[in-house]
Amino acid sequence: MSRLYSDLKFLDYPKQIEAWRNHSVTAPVHVRIKPMNHCNHSCWYCAYRYDDVSLGEDIDLEDQIPKEKMDEIIEDIIDMGVKAVTFSGGGEPTIYKPLPECVEKLTAGGVRVATLTNGSNLQGRVAEVFAAHGTWVRVSMDGWNNESYAAARSIKGDAFDKLMRNMRNFAALDSDCVLGVSFIIDNKNYEHIYDICSRLKDIGVNHVKLSGVIISDEVLDTNRYHDEIRPTVESEIERTLALDDDGFSIVNHYHAFSERFEKDYTICPFLQYLTVIGADSKVYTCQDKAYTKSGMLGSIEERRFKDFWFSEENRKSLYALNPSVSCGHHCVAHSKNLTILDHMNVDQKHGCFV
Repeated sequence: MSRLYSDLKFLDYPKQIEAWRNHSVTAPVHVRIKPMNHCNHSCWYCAYRYDDVSLGEDIDLEDQIPKEKMDEIIEDIIDMGVKAVTFSGGGEPTIYKPLPECVEKLTAGGVRVATLTNGSNLQGRVAEVFAAHGTWVRVSMDGWNNESYAAARSIKGDAFDKLMRNMRNFAALDSDCVLGVSFIIDNKNYEHIYDICSRLKDIGVNHVKLSGVIISDEVLDTNRYHDEIRPTVESEIERTLALDDDGFSIVNHYHAFSERFEKDYTICPFLQYLTVIGADSKVYTCQDKAYTKSGMLGSIEERRFKDFWFSEENRKSLYALNPSVSCGHHCVAHSKNLTILDHMNVDQKHGCFV
């Protein structure tokens, strides 16, 4: 199975590097759209709802992108030459009623589409559209049975069984869409990692990404939390890696965090690779700063996304962001930024001496 995760994907998109060197703006490669902020689950660790993690401080749970605005955004994304769109939360994207039509319009325009979802609505028309047009679907999980799953998400009933059935049925469709699971490891489920991954493989999931829960903006708090379970987690993961074969893989992102979340670089080159459009019709720097004042680039409520993106206002905002000052939090793009900056800092006169 070919690799799905890499910090080197940026090498396929040199326009973004050139834009940074020229202090200009080019279209993002990837746009993450949060169509609505309502969610039918309430995960205890959700960064948009958990008080000890500073994401989503300005989130309004009633916000959603009006269909007319979404149609306009899709037109602009296609016209700008954006390569990929991921629908995510905020809330649960698959309960946004226009979503199937959005997926069809984007893929008809040559844009690859994916979704991050809790999987509760990965059925019927939604499942059919992603099976036919999606590049990947990744389902977030934490529980290993009905009781544990319901407790982690403040829901009732047999939701875990229904989710497993949804994923089994999706995997059985005649589709090239990659079905993945993001399994969030905490101090309740850490002894069940191998068992749940084995079950997921059996129902047809293509890969499972293992990550540790983040409980605080203070990295030492998160590390202390995991220190108590780390030996067992690492043993479980070692067993789980043996499940890898041509059709199934484990992506191990479980690790201790650096002592601090602070950054020592002054630009964020990833800003021109991926941007975020929130359910409030505002554009944000990244998913880690969505629904925060420090992450807001501007509003597109009264103007088109394309017009805003190429505006002088946005150019100034992109180049004004200083991660060493504004980004003392967990950042999913941090390792990518380090790699991109290492590449950008090579003396161009010497770059040919490979």
